Amino acid sequence: MEFLNHFKILESIVVFVGAFFLRLIITKSLRRIQLKFGFIEARIAITNKVISILIYMTVVVFIAFIWGVDEKQLLIYISSFLTILGIAFFAQWSLLSNITAGIILYVNYPVKIGDSITILEKDNNITGEIKDIGAFFITLKTPTAELISIPNAVILQKNIKYSPQPEQ
Repeated sequence: MEFLNHFKILESIVVFVGAFFLRLIITKSLRRIQLKFGFIEARIAITNKVISILIYMTVVVFIAFIWGVDEKQLLIYISSFLTILGIAFFAQWSLLSNITAGIILYVNYPVKIGDSITILEKDNNITGEIKDIGAFFITLKTPTAELISIPNAVILQKNIKYSPQPEQ
């Protein structure tokens, strides 16, 4: 029995070390993306926090499984988590969908702060300079100096025409 506890401790340590190195690799990758595309530090911090939370939640699940949580309970937990994740990806007005869209905008979208964009609508186009890309909203400054906040999920759903700022 004592051997099993030592083995569980060893497995737990491996999971923690693996999560630490995964987080380290992701953080370095985000820094490279920041340097390559010129993103601001706040954008990196938000993305890093969200990814870190997901990694830590995964570590908790693995540790619970290692230490003998009933598989049925773990299955309920995982299905609940996947339901929330599904809402994050597919529910249009969900806060989670905006956070997920914010990560997608950060990692794989051609615009950055300072670029001018036009959101192409059927009746009324919105034009402005990107002032901030947050966890939930993108803030645009219109030519008339108005500030408009647009949910990240909406930005992913609309056609965007953009003019990148000149490289420095």
